[in-house]
Amino acid sequence: MSDQENIKALREAISLSPQNIPLRKHLADSLLQMGKHQEAEIEYRETLRLDPNNVNVKYGLARVFYQNLKYSEALVLIEEICASGKAPGEAYLLWCKMLRYEGNLEGAKKAYRQAIEKNNELRDENLEDELGILEPEEVDQTSDDEDVVEGRMRISNNEKNTEEFFTEIERPKTSFADVGGMTDLKENIKMQIIYPLKNPEIYKAYGKAIGGGILMYGPPGCGKTHIARAVAGEIKAGFISIGIQDVLDMWVGSSERNLHQIFEKARQNKPCVLFFDEVDALAASRREMKNSASRQTINQFLAELDGTNANNDGLLILAATNAPWHIDSAFRRPGRFDSVIFVPPPDQLARAEIYRIMLTGKPINDIDVNKIAASSDQFSGADIGATINIAVESKLKEAMKSGALIPLVTKDILEAIKKHKPTTKEWFISAKNHALYANESGLYDAVLQYLKIKKY
Repeated sequence: MSDQENIKALREAISLSPQNIPLRKHLADSLLQMGKHQEAEIEYRETLRLDPNNVNVKYGLARVFYQNLKYSEALVLIEEICASGKAPGEAYLLWCKMLRYEGNLEGAKKAYRQAIEKNNELRDENLEDELGILEPEEVDQTSDDEDVVEGRMRISNNEKNTEEFFTEIERPKTSFADVGGMTDLKENIKMQIIYPLKNPEIYKAYGKAIGGGILMYGPPGCGKTHIARAVAGEIKAGFISIGIQDVLDMWVGSSERNLHQIFEKARQNKPCVLFFDEVDALAASRREMKNSASRQTINQFLAELDGTNANNDGLLILAATNAPWHIDSAFRRPGRFDSVIFVPPPDQLARAEIYRIMLTGKPINDIDVNKIAASSDQFSGADIGATINIAVESKLKEAMKSGALIPLVTKDILEAIKKHKPTTKEWFISAKNHALYANESGLYDAVLQYLKIKKY
């Protein structure tokens, strides 16, 4: 049986037994193994809705997040799983890799030892070499891990990390005309970034610097990265997208060096939009940190934002996060991320445009995108993609039986929308709590306005 036939059989079995947790988990695992991460995430979430405390299903969802580079979500979930004491060895191994990735070497070692204690078959000699784990008889008992400083390794004279940061400077052709809806959001960004560059004399006359930073927050899959590229395209500026893998390093001092090189490259290519995705991984609250190596990285980030010993005029810094409540308050001081903007799920106009784009190239017939957009309130761009996939799978069954293409119609998408719950709802549960009970500065008032909740 082929993979597609196996998936089809599993879906048919689930339709007959929708409460069957092992069957649903098997489908999600199979989709993940096939690389269909978006579909796997949907299935894992639905299974967790039916069985919220299933550790193995949570581990599967953490794997999906990790594969999709959603490191913050993956780390939160994997920490919860491992703290339960019921986690499989594979979960500890994934935790080890994520901690190593963040530069927390000691934490990674501990997680690795817990992994192989649970399942010795998970031993990985290459990973042990990277972590500096020695066999017991090879350990020098007089040594106190002198090559490890608070979870990071020193660079020896013979092992210096001299790799330079290098990435192509993008020149996006996307502009705000390609971002459907979100009028208020676009106008806010125009006032902060676009108008100053197009009218520099006016801004300088008022003593306003050209540049600055904007922190965008909101549920995942709502187009924060797309907006950042559109900003660069709107002003015909260079664009550099930075993930935590471009910055964090296991060697002491290398993360700070990486950050400096990134900012220097942007300064050399002004005007330039520097975009930090998942910025909470680089700008977490220092009060929650136990090791000073991570604090040094944050201090370096703040110094670069301030333009210490450098000129940031013409450097536009955008950042995105799904968890703004984890970011150090120092990043919101004047001259750093001056504006904190809520990016909600796409409005109806934007949803219609997203449906129109995603349906392009597929066999369709008289699709009313405005009607389906009106029926998919709170859907993210990722949710919209999921509904289209559900509708396509339904049509594929008919097409395989008839041997001919059967176009999608409006009814197919509407039926798919009924089968899919917006993933943004989970984010809003957490955001609502912060907006109601940890919002003295009014930072999250936009969330309450979106939810139509009056602030106490």
